[in-house]
Amino acid sequence: MLLHLEGVAARYGQFQALRDVSLSVERGETLAVVGSNGAGKTTLMRVISGALAASEGMVRLDGADTAGMGAHRMNAAGVAMVPEGRRLFRSLTVEDNLRIGAYAGRKGPWNLPRIYQLFPELVKRRHNRGMDLSGGEQQMVAIGRALMSNPQLLAMDEISLGLAPIVVNQIYRALPAIAAEGMGILIVEQDVNRGLSVAARFCCLMEGRVSLSGPAAGVDRKALTDAYFGVSA
Repeated sequence: MLLHLEGVAARYGQFQALRDVSLSVERGETLAVVGSNGAGKTTLMRVISGALAASEGMVRLDGADTAGMGAHRMNAAGVAMVPEGRRLFRSLTVEDNLRIGAYAGRKGPWNLPRIYQLFPELVKRRHNRGMDLSGGEQQMVAIGRALMSNPQLLAMDEISLGLAPIVVNQIYRALPAIAAEGMGILIVEQDVNRGLSVAARFCCLMEGRVSLSGPAAGVDRKALTDAYFGVSA
């Protein structure tokens, strides 16, 4: 098992953002984490990436306990994050932003030619600064930057947020090519349909807890709606 969380809790001071969260991602598998705004999705991603320490429970990557590793060491171990809001270096060019993703020196199939093949829209923009890109182009750069680290787990937080549907379609069309490399993929989405369309399994969060999980194919939509909005059975 590539990623395994067992009974994970996380806090911001006195506020408990996650409670008893357990989930897993296998190699070559895509897991969609869905939930409404404030459900705990971004906190979960911060715990997985090492940016926030779990206050309870266990996080294992490729069988190893990640407690105390921090974001830098988690990235070196093969966890790459595409954060909500993209967070590019706005004054650097597209190509420089992409090269920064490779600083950990991990070996693998992803390099600049592969990124430009995946997102050909970036070829003509490679010498433009991050601040000069559209939202969709910035998102492509953010995904490409994460892939340049050649991760074993790619975690993407709200990649469709604030983008036009046509741009979201472009980005989601690229995901099968990413998944084909055999890495585990974790996608956080408010858009349930988008998340389920590319995932083998899903996990729904509500108020920091797992309210429903299972195979994405054939999911009971009423049960998922109830779990999403916190409707009691």
